[in-house]
Amino acid sequence: MVHHLAKENSLVKVWMNELRNPEVQKDRMRFRRNMERVGEVIAYEISKTMPFENQKVDTPFGEKQSSLMSSQPVLTTILRAGVPLFQGVLNYFDKADCSFIAAYRKHGKGDDFTIEQGYVTCPELEGKVLILADPMLATGASLITALDELRTYGKPSAIHIAVAIACTAGIENVKKKYPELNFWIADIDEELTAKGYIVPGLGDAGDLAYGSKMQF
Repeated sequence: MVHHLAKENSLVKVWMNELRNPEVQKDRMRFRRNMERVGEVIAYEISKTMPFENQKVDTPFGEKQSSLMSSQPVLTTILRAGVPLFQGVLNYFDKADCSFIAAYRKHGKGDDFTIEQGYVTCPELEGKVLILADPMLATGASLITALDELRTYGKPSAIHIAVAIACTAGIENVKKKYPELNFWIADIDEELTAKGYIVPGLGDAGDLAYGSKMQF
């Protein structure tokens, strides 16, 4: 299922407009914070789907029957661009276990590229809710590669994908491999260039958050 948050007028649309604006992008701290805000809203929406159970809550003046989350999700992201969005989700699911993936595009001749995934750390996922935060879903290649690896740690009970901007083609590519996914997307763009970049998009989320790419 695809949840498109910016279809309705809300603060998410305000933050997304700022994330796209080249003048506002000059303020890296604001760029990161707006990504966090988007992640926080997505976390709140995902929390409505989490398993809850009735429990007694003690207060200084008595007790109340209420519902509490019966389990915590596992949060993961693809370094480095995903960190601010991931942090927003973690701000709300602050008791969750976390996972990290290091991956990048390795460009060949012309417009060809492959996804190089060099490092994954992840707890056991069997029967748990998995939330993967990735700010830009373009071709979907890096997301599919990440999910393929994460599934070796166990089968989650549900998988939620948190995204700031996605391309329609990328969503469809991922759904072909993983039709059971739940997408929570702040905004959706239609165009994808031959080099795999989203238009109008917002640029390189990692560079905008942390500066130009480090050379190794």
